[in-house]
Amino acid sequence: MDYPAPLVVPPLSLPHQRTFVILHGRGSSAVAFGPPLLDTPISPIKATSPSSLEPTRSEVQSLATAFPHARFVFPSAPRRRATLYKRGLTHQWFDSWDLEPPAIEREELQDPGLRETTAYLHQLLRAEIDLVPGGAKNVVFGGLSQGCAASLDALLLWVGEPLGAFMGMAGWFPYAYRLSGLSRTVTEEEDDAFNPFQRDEDDEDGTPNEARIPVRPIDEAATWLREQIELDTGETTASKGHVPDMTPLFLGHGTLDDKVNIVLGRQARDTLTEPGLHVTWMEYEGLGHWYSNNMLRDLADFLSSDSAEDTRE
Repeated sequence: MDYPAPLVVPPLSLPHQRTFVILHGRGSSAVAFGPPLLDTPISPIKATSPSSLEPTRSEVQSLATAFPHARFVFPSAPRRRATLYKRGLTHQWFDSWDLEPPAIEREELQDPGLRETTAYLHQLLRAEIDLVPGGAKNVVFGGLSQGCAASLDALLLWVGEPLGAFMGMAGWFPYAYRLSGLSRTVTEEEDDAFNPFQRDEDDEDGTPNEARIPVRPIDEAATWLREQIELDTGETTASKGHVPDMTPLFLGHGTLDDKVNIVLGRQARDTLTEPGLHVTWMEYEGLGHWYSNNMLRDLADFLSSDSAEDTRE
């Protein structure tokens, strides 16, 4: 699948200190999504610490002016057949079915697109990491709606240096229901496959599991998802290290979202928190399926605080 060239907005001021890679939602594009996001007025952000990558500001007018030394990269999804739209063509990161919670019907539709998009995003991230001073710790990754879902998948399967932060707006996490280790009743068809954190008492060769090297829940989840979407990049946890748990996440969601129910946003929060990721969750009363100036203000506060740096220490 060919992915269009990303829309790149250079820093307002030099030197270049940070890079944002932000994905649009289904049916949109980089050109339609990126500039309005950067131009949206936001509420004043709080004072930042002297160690912040950006200068302290009591007031800003947009994300672009909040982070004047940032390069903004907006990828575009290719046009794919959307099963939900009677196989009509639309820009989407992956195919999917109805998102009525818990959004588990016809999940297999996601796999080909998630596999292709994850590989593409990892390639794009590596390229941007090479360009920004300081490398991966100065890259912010995320997206809106399906762009949030696709980037969460790519984050969980990322191997290498931890990214600086993740930002998700009005999104969900593919396979969250199956990845969740929360107690629940499962059907006979689901069998044991739903819970990647559950391990048998003994391995097939009879060796007790406690004699093995412990496997972290975050690695269990990544291994399950990698096998589910059949992603084979030649990189493994053992060879390069798996460190998404060192990347702090910001997730914002409107309470009146009629496209991605806030229940799915909360489910994503819980599923990601369970294996050890650091999630800042914000709900916005009266907001539908979009972002708001308050959400962007809270995101700017999050990125300008010491929280991201503290997580990576």
